[in-house]
Amino acid sequence: MNDTEPPEPLDDDMQARLSAVERVLGPILRPGSDALRTGTDALRNVNDRVVTPAWNRVTGIESRVQVMSAIAVAIALTALLPARVANHPRWLLPGLAAILFVIVLLVNPTKSPERAKQLRPLTFSLLAVMSIGNAASAARLIIDLVNGEGLTTAGPLLLTGGAIWVTNMIIFAVWYWEFDRGGPGARAMMTKQYPDFVFPQMTDATNADPEWEPHFVDYLYLSFTNATAFSPTDVMPYARWAKVTMMAQSAVSLIVVVLVVARAVNILGN
Repeated sequence: MNDTEPPEPLDDDMQARLSAVERVLGPILRPGSDALRTGTDALRNVNDRVVTPAWNRVTGIESRVQVMSAIAVAIALTALLPARVANHPRWLLPGLAAILFVIVLLVNPTKSPERAKQLRPLTFSLLAVMSIGNAASAARLIIDLVNGEGLTTAGPLLLTGGAIWVTNMIIFAVWYWEFDRGGPGARAMMTKQYPDFVFPQMTDATNADPEWEPHFVDYLYLSFTNATAFSPTDVMPYARWAKVTMMAQSAVSLIVVVLVVARAVNILGN
């Protein structure tokens, strides 16, 4: 139909339907009507209740108290390892980790996300020192277990394997916490839209507090379940680096647990 031609007249049935709609909506749409104000207020109330979850918007920086407490436990466990599997000189790696720990603690950012981003190199240095030390201890323990040497009683063997396992879990938890969406500072400033780890609260907003966002305890739980189940549980890795890191953690955990338990059972059997 040409745009200049008048529209075709509506049939009686269509005209009747439009009139009925007009009678129903007319009072509501009329400017100044109570019905219009009521409907507008209702829409505003609904909009107020639809809140963007905290993990997906700009928030305050997370405190490092939980992280530093976990790192302190890991450093203590490393320092208490038996001489057979400990790094030598014994004070070197725990000492370096302790120094970096104090430095990180002194410049602990509790308000500024920018300060948290500046602190990452120190945290990475601390994690690197702890990772190297724990990996070396785990390697010595595994070599002793394979050769049937080293610790000859089940109790100290299980305690040593448990200390290395717990330290490994804490280290990987901090790595996850530091790398997910660019770290705590970047997460607070919402500089990266898509998460590397997807927690249950991110997929089921109806059962999650709008103020929820992942903190270190959530990453510690992720590391624990990955080290015990040797696979993801309810937290899914989306980024490739997250998948590779979780795979490496599961492999280390599996080797340590299987060899330590097998050796302890063998000792008890004899």
